[in-house]
Amino acid sequence: MEHLLSLAFRSIFVDNMIFAFFLGMCSFLAVSKNVKTSFGLGVAVTFVLAVTTPVNYLLLTKVLGPNCLANGVDLTYLSFILFIAVIAGIVQIVEMAVEKFSPSLYGALGIFLPLIAVNCAIMGASLFMQQRIGLDPASSQFIGSVWDALIYGLFSGLGWTLSIVLMGAIRERLEYSDVPKPLQGLGITFITVGLMAIAMMCFSGIKL
Repeated sequence: MEHLLSLAFRSIFVDNMIFAFFLGMCSFLAVSKNVKTSFGLGVAVTFVLAVTTPVNYLLLTKVLGPNCLANGVDLTYLSFILFIAVIAGIVQIVEMAVEKFSPSLYGALGIFLPLIAVNCAIMGASLFMQQRIGLDPASSQFIGSVWDALIYGLFSGLGWTLSIVLMGAIRERLEYSDVPKPLQGLGITFITVGLMAIAMMCFSGIKL
């Protein structure tokens, strides 16, 4: 339990997909104009991460890894393309669900909802998971079970959601702020993201 809590905390604050690795910045910058659409996209990304990361873990350790199949062949070189296939399938399910149950959110997110499939934060989580399987089990970043993968995917998504919702709230306020004309729009947004990333660095010194 202690390892899972440590992994969850690190996934949100220390190894935040946006502020530590700057993954998923395209949709982060484009959709974070208000809190409502930011939260909607964040929930969708969190769901996709929570499903695809453990599924890809099982795929990697039970099917593609060495000695998983009867003839002992190592198919890990196929992991990249199969990760993409899993992510695309889950994103398609999410897109259909959002269109059916929340047409207004579907319209607000527009092209960025199906583009979750190519959101580098989603693929990055699976690739980081693959990398962390080989770490020392004593490490707080170690992923050695499907539960570790689930916690990592879920809380990485929550960290991404927290980031985009905070950005959405700040940008709503910036609409009514006296921003110098040359910095209006993406200029002040990039500055804000940089300052938020610097603020999040305070968690990097915590020993878990």
